[in-house]
Amino acid sequence: MTTTPTGSDPNATPSDRLWLRSELMGTQVITRDTGRRLGVVGEVVVDIDRREVVALGLRDNPLTRFLPGLPRWMPLQSIRQVGDVILVDSADSLSEGFNPDRYSKVINCQVVTEAGEQLGRVLGFSFDIETGELSSLVLGALGVPLLGEGVLSTWELTVEEIVSSGPDRIIVYEGAEEKLKQLGTGLLEKLGVGGPSWEQEERERYRLNAVPVENQLAAGQPTAQEQQRRIQPATNRRFEPEEDYDYVEVDQRRCRSGSRSRR
Repeated sequence: MTTTPTGSDPNATPSDRLWLRSELMGTQVITRDTGRRLGVVGEVVVDIDRREVVALGLRDNPLTRFLPGLPRWMPLQSIRQVGDVILVDSADSLSEGFNPDRYSKVINCQVVTEAGEQLGRVLGFSFDIETGELSSLVLGALGVPLLGEGVLSTWELTVEEIVSSGPDRIIVYEGAEEKLKQLGTGLLEKLGVGGPSWEQEERERYRLNAVPVENQLAAGQPTAQEQQRRIQPATNRRFEPEEDYDYVEVDQRRCRSGSRSRR
């Protein structure tokens, strides 16, 4: 059972009522009146529009829950007690007319922000075992619960961030990636695989914009453009003023008279 702290919020769900989907999977369901074993939990269906779990799908044994075929459905409100096993009143707790097609299994749904940022896929969720109210989604790079938390890194996102949903996609508010809480670091992330998709996109963007090592400049070294913009010092000889000369005005009349006398 989870031990998520409830904090000081009076409306918060008590921690002993918060269960993870993974904690219910494979749990036996037994009747109180006769002790009959009805099966084990193999599926959990969610009304994502109402943000609540509505029913559990029961299989004959833990192995058959991975095989195709229709399970026997039991509404969540039929549960009377939950622990190592789930207790219900009688075999009448099963619902023959339940239609699971109206609901979603949520698992492997892609979670995307309004801005188109991919946050990952749904690995699981937590909910109030008494009311079915969803509390949070558990996300991973891959929506494959069988890989386990030791393999995939997991993050938690509260359902208050959900804006809308479709058959295989859940839309959350823009900026929801900043409110993700990492629950655990998986082996794949330690190996550089399976980390959060938005961080991978940032790393890819940085890689594309990175300058190759051979083109990198040492600290304080100007770029080629900066060098071109710099004013180059003049290489011509400095300006030297010409020497001053004395000019003498010639009397034009004297020149004219001299020329006449020569004639």
